[in-house]
Amino acid sequence: MLESSPASTPANIGGVQAPELPDHPLVLIQPTRSGLGLNFRDLWAYRELLFFLAWRDLKVRYKQTLLGVIWVVIQPLLLTLVFTVILGKLARVPTDGVPYPLMVYTALLPWSFFSSAVTNSGNSIVANAHLITKVYFPRLLIPASAIVARLVDLGVSFVILIGLMLYYRAPVDAKLLVLPLLVVLVTMLALGVGTLISALNVKYRDVGMMLPVFVQLWMFVSPILYPLSLVPERWQGIYMWNPLVGIITGFRSALLGDPFNWKAIGISVLFTAVLVVVAAALFRRVEKEFADVV
Repeated sequence: MLESSPASTPANIGGVQAPELPDHPLVLIQPTRSGLGLNFRDLWAYRELLFFLAWRDLKVRYKQTLLGVIWVVIQPLLLTLVFTVILGKLARVPTDGVPYPLMVYTALLPWSFFSSAVTNSGNSIVANAHLITKVYFPRLLIPASAIVARLVDLGVSFVILIGLMLYYRAPVDAKLLVLPLLVVLVTMLALGVGTLISALNVKYRDVGMMLPVFVQLWMFVSPILYPLSLVPERWQGIYMWNPLVGIITGFRSALLGDPFNWKAIGISVLFTAVLVVVAAALFRRVEKEFADVV
């Protein structure tokens, strides 16, 4: 004998008998399963939404601004100027024969992208609560779109870099072909960190409060204001487990023609791959609760 599931008691509203509603939903909308936690089928099906969200972020950011996209290059340029005067001229930080402004800007290029991408993607789920509570789509698109929007900023920043390289007559060789791979690597690292932080930030808002401090500290423990050679050799093995070490030194090598530190780059690739898988798995596990918690 089949037993029907218990139903809630029908309500009487204005003399009209309301229909009985089941205690459990008849249809449950959820993402397709994937062993790695990455819903490739869903992400591909909603790929147009990814670019729409990224375009929306760009429009909102530069709306009613006089300088528009120029703001993208103002921050790294001002930082380069300040660091050149304080650290390059006054403190005389060694640069391994590279002009200090060029050494700093080649590092600030990936760092500015990474820091802004992590900050915006880390807060993206909370900032888009109105979307999450109204319609279903792969939630991973939200932090991913924040990172895609920052790729536009990265492309604009390269214009200033070209000018600096021409001014200082920096050598250009075949190492430049590795640069697109490094851009992919720093993008995946930002996606892993941003996805992880955005998932935690929904339930623990302290994560969002600590994020700016965390990003600022990460800057000083990365070889941005100084070359890797300034770190004592006995500590470099541990220091390279900072995934940005391989990325930043790789950017400098590709742009300035220095030898690649393949060990540091290999550690960055390994760290990024593991982080992306772990972050995606955690995000997938908690995303079904976003609408209730956010």
